[in-house]
Amino acid sequence: MKRMLLRTHNLAPGWILIIYYGLSILLGAALLSLPMAAHGTPLSWLDALFTATSAQCVTGLVVVDTGTKLTLFGQLVVLLLIQIGGLGITTFSVYLFFYLGMGVGIRDRWVVQETLLHTPVDSLRDLVHNIFIVTLTIEAIGAALLALVFVPEMGFAQGLYMAVFHSVSAFCNAGFALFSDSLIGYRSHPLVNITIMALIILGGIGFLVIKEVIDLWRRPQGRRRLSLHSRMVFLTSGVLILGGALLIGLLESGGALAGMSGAEGFWTAMFQSVTARTAGFNTVDLNLLQIPTLFLIMFLMFVGASPGSCGGGIKTTSLGLFVAILHSRLKGNPHTNVAHRTLPDAVVSKTLTLVMTALMFMFLAIFGLLAVQLRGVPAATSQGGFIEYVFEAISAFGTVGLSLGATTKLQPAGKLIIILLMFIGRVGLLTVAFTMIGRSRGNAVQYAEENIMIG
Repeated sequence: MKRMLLRTHNLAPGWILIIYYGLSILLGAALLSLPMAAHGTPLSWLDALFTATSAQCVTGLVVVDTGTKLTLFGQLVVLLLIQIGGLGITTFSVYLFFYLGMGVGIRDRWVVQETLLHTPVDSLRDLVHNIFIVTLTIEAIGAALLALVFVPEMGFAQGLYMAVFHSVSAFCNAGFALFSDSLIGYRSHPLVNITIMALIILGGIGFLVIKEVIDLWRRPQGRRRLSLHSRMVFLTSGVLILGGALLIGLLESGGALAGMSGAEGFWTAMFQSVTARTAGFNTVDLNLLQIPTLFLIMFLMFVGASPGSCGGGIKTTSLGLFVAILHSRLKGNPHTNVAHRTLPDAVVSKTLTLVMTALMFMFLAIFGLLAVQLRGVPAATSQGGFIEYVFEAISAFGTVGLSLGATTKLQPAGKLIIILLMFIGRVGLLTVAFTMIGRSRGNAVQYAEENIMIG
């Protein structure tokens, strides 16, 4: 049976990824729907499916409070789904089969490398092993730092458990918290802020970038510079984080941040900028934020994390390359140059396809969600609801988990739309699109050209 699950040679690699994630979510939903997973009334199948999808897709949107509604068993199921989803279900499966001494098919190797790297590697076994070592090491360090805060407050066992849960949730960019107010109670605590933000950033820059940094540190006399991919990740991520924090601070200086000390306001603004990059924790009530600030956060959520990471969105490199492509075209340059390098036409085409497909897909998804949730509601009385549901849809697609409170108001059809958004956001929009539609063959028919006016 295990070999049958792994060696699905008759399926396209995209289908393997979709099936792996789908089966994991269904198994998680089945476990969460058990009476032992929840206090009081068991979760309905739809709520269990929603929670399992949110955990597996490292999103953090919840229809029930994780810390109070779910039992220890239910919380551990969520934690396991977060860890598997953060690593990537295919990566986890490949590691398991390597550990069991079983072979790995070519298609499965393609899926792992496609989701983690931009170039092939010599040893997939070493790659997957290193990913696990790096992940567990970072999460352990994060848990140890958080335990310094939680253990004195809650006791050793409970404090350590809370530290481990939130460390894994932060590194995997899941945003699940066992506190009812997320991390609002710790917004002025430097150690909690720094630790959670560091975990989010490390989990969101991608395993390839972390690997390159470690290699440079270990062999300083060898390769002396990072790849163009890593440099683009650091540049775009830095601009988004610092620029986002600055704008949030300026926009909310007389709003949600008013009355806070300088240090508390700094940590709050910085934390919200970082967490909007697909993490989902919050240290301020989002409903207190102004509309321009919410729009900024929507943009950050739509961009998301970096390729090969635990996060969703269109990815930081896509934004950076889109800006570079636009700059080159406006200057009349048919080629796209970045840092004295010319991008292949295939990368340019894929970037434009991803950005435009994401915009069109989000328009349709938001329209569908609004049609389900606000149909029959006059515009004059639904302005707040409009913002809530647009925010919710973008948060789901970016696998962020931030919410203005719309999650608990979702109708069954609305929950299914959000489930679909979370799933596509984690698996990858182009992966799903190419799998469902199918790619054109290289010898596709080309007809005579004819011009059309634009602009």
